[in-house]
Amino acid sequence: MADIMIRKRKRMRSKEVKALAKELEETMGVPVFSEEDGVDMAESSDFDLIFVKSDILGLVYEGKPFLTIRGILKYRPDRRAVTVDMGAVPYVTNGADVMGPGITAADPEIAEGDLVWIRDARNGAPLAIGVSMRSGEELSSKAGGKAIKTIHYVGDKLWKTGE
Repeated sequence: MADIMIRKRKRMRSKEVKALAKELEETMGVPVFSEEDGVDMAESSDFDLIFVKSDILGLVYEGKPFLTIRGILKYRPDRRAVTVDMGAVPYVTNGADVMGPGITAADPEIAEGDLVWIRDARNGAPLAIGVSMRSGEELSSKAGGKAIKTIHYVGDKLWKTGE
C-alpha cells in the first residue's frame, strides 16, 4: 500500500452524488458514476478523494471535482485534454510541470485555472492531471515557460494506492 493518508471516508447521499456526477459530466463531457454506485468522499493529505465502489476515480482540488487518471481510463472523457509530444512524456510521468513548447494540442474551451488532463500524442494515454496556467488558445500557441502545474501523475502515491 502506498503512503497516502486517507481519513474520514464517508458514503455520500443520493442527491450529493447526483450533483457531483452532474458537475463532472458537464466538465468532462461524458456520463460518469450514478447514485446506484457506492460513492464515498474521503480526505487525503493533498486533496479530497472520490471513491466509486473501491476505486479512487475522482478528486476535489480547491473545491473543483475532477477525474483521477484511473477515472479518465474508465470513462474516456473528450473535454479538457491537453496533448504533449512524446519527448515530454518521461518528464510528465515523473511529475514535472508541463512546459509550453511540449504541447501539441489543447481543448480550446480550457480557461486559466481549469483542471486539465494531459495525454501523449501517440496513444492518447492519460499521463497526468494538472492546473492550466493559460487558456486553451495560449496552450496551443507553444509559448515558452510553464503552462500546466501537475497535481497527480502516473506513478505518484495516489496512482499506487489503486494498484
